[in-house]
This record gives sequence, structure tokens and C-alpha cells, in this order.
Amino acid sequence: MTTDDQLDPRLLEILACPEDKGPLLYFADEQHLYNPRLRRRYPIRDGIPVMLIDEAVSVDDAEHERLLTKAASSGITPTFSE
Repeated sequence: MTTDDQLDPRLLEILACPEDKGPLLYFADEQHLYNPRLRRRYPIRDGIPVMLIDEAVSVDDAEHERLLTKAASSGITPTFSE
């Protein structure tokens, strides 16, 4: 982690969902990465992204909408372009 508790931008450029291999949304303040296509959240523990399908948390419709709205309003963009 960097001094401001964010993942290294170089790491973010290569992080992808382990299941669909697509980009993720990084929510630094909530310490997770989110795949809006599969509606799964991957935790970041002690500065390490836990990119295991079995560790992902599925989110409901309300949480999905909240995360998409937050990403749009905060300028959070995918980790890479497809």
C-alpha cells in the first residue's frame, strides 16, 4: 500500500476479476474491488487484494446501485479498458 492507504496504480492496471477476467472498480475508502458484471466484491485485507472467487461477496440490487452511483459521482473508473 502507498502512504495514503491506496493500492499502487501499477498493480491496479493489471488486476482483473479471476472469473470473467474483466476490469474492476476500486473503492479505496471501502477497501474492496468490485466487479459490476458479476456483482461481486473482492476484499482488500492488510493491503493485499484477495482475488479468490470463494472469498468474493455477492451484492444485492441495492448495493450494486449504490456502488455504481458512487463510482460515477466519485470518478472511479475500471482498473483497465476492455
